[in-house]
Order: sequence, then structure tokens, then C-alpha cells
Amino acid sequence: MKNYGEKRDIQTMWDFGKTVITCTFVSKKHAQSKWERIRQRPSPTMGPRGRSSIDQKGNPQSVMLHNCPAASWYALQTRSRHEKLVRDRLTGRGFEPLLPLSRRLSQWSDRKTWIDAPLFSGFCFARFSLHDQLAVLTLPGVIRIVGCNGPEAIPDEEMISLQKLAVSRLDCEPHQYCEEGMLVEVIEGPLAGVRGTFLRKAGRDCVVVRVRLIQQSASVQVARSNIRPVCNSNNIPLADHTQSLSAR
Repeated sequence: MKNYGEKRDIQTMWDFGKTVITCTFVSKKHAQSKWERIRQRPSPTMGPRGRSSIDQKGNPQSVMLHNCPAASWYALQTRSRHEKLVRDRLTGRGFEPLLPLSRRLSQWSDRKTWIDAPLFSGFCFARFSLHDQLAVLTLPGVIRIVGCNGPEAIPDEEMISLQKLAVSRLDCEPHQYCEEGMLVEVIEGPLAGVRGTFLRKAGRDCVVVRVRLIQQSASVQVARSNIRPVCNSNNIPLADHTQSLSAR
């Protein structure tokens, strides 16, 4: 047995023909001191999303993702009757979902029963960063993130109101959404089938019908219950972007 290097490292060699076996024995004191040095090293500083880097001197440096957008609320269009599934999947992935429910009386084949149905059929809300939109879009049941030319964030004040409504446990039901400038269609009465722009005039609900070629329009009073928004293929209401409406 021969000593190589320091006394605490003892190296032994055996020669069995052409095979040389080398064993190194490290003293307990040396192993403990080495472990203490490792423990005393500064741990990497974790940046956003748990990333870090090392500079030229071996010192840890945090990585700042300057282009990572902040989390906002978005509306997700879901497949039919997949709203609760999407909500649960979002929770499982660590996202914050919101699915307002409405208690409704449902007609089954043999009886009627009360159920908690989504307040807005075909939609679920979630709070996330656009950096994670791919993870959201790949969830089973998600069709798309709602927006005209890409995902559009929902204002916080609207979501705060919706959250309060969801936790209040008060009876609520979906209501037809109409705002000025929206393209609507009359569904009942002698004007059934007429399409025009919804407008409030002197406190009354009106539909404005226009002839663009001659730049003329006419308004007629209708009950809001007799109109419905005209939607696109994604069931999103269409807005009439005409700048001026003149009732003639």
C-alpha cells in the first residue's frame, strides 16, 4: 500500500495480470469539510419563472424576463357542455379560473330537477399571462381565447363585479346583451327578420335601418325583448362601426 498526495487520501493499487484496480479512501474529516464548503456556497438567485444564470466569475445572476406580460383575465370559448371540465383543468394546471353558475330548473326525461349550470354557456374565464397561452389553448375543451385580432384582456372592474356576483350565491340568470352600435335582429312582431343598429333615443330602445348608398336611415321603436344581437360564427355579437347615425 502506498500513499499518494495528502495523508487523508489513501490510494491502493492491486495488479492482477493486466488489470489494475485503484481504490481511493477519503477520511471522514475530509468528507465533512468538503460538504461544509459546498453548503456555504451562495445558492443561485431565482428570477421570474425560476430561471438563473452564472457570470464569468461563477457568481449566480438572476435572469429578468422583461418581455413576459403580466397576468390578466381572459375569456375562453369552450366546447358545448365543457365549461366545468375546462375550469377543473385550469385549476389542475395552476391557473385561476372563474365560472359563474346559475341555478336552473332542468327538464329530464322523467322529471324536473335543479342544476347549477354555467351562467354564460360556452364560456369560462381564466387569469394568466399570454406567455402561458399555449398551455391554456391545449387544455381539453378549450376552443380559443376570445378576441378580435388575438386574445383580448377583460377589464379588471368587470371581472371584480363578476367575481362578487359569483360568490354572492344570489339568484342570477343570463340576460341578453345589447349596447348602442350593436347589430341586432328583430325576432318577434311585424318587423321580425329586420336587421339594424341598436340605439337608445330619448330613453327608448330603437332599431335604426339604413340605406348606405343614399346615406339615409330610419329608426323604429322596439321592445328589447323582441331583438337579439347578430353574432358571427364564433357566437360573438357583431358591432356596427358606422361613426354617425342620423334618424330621418
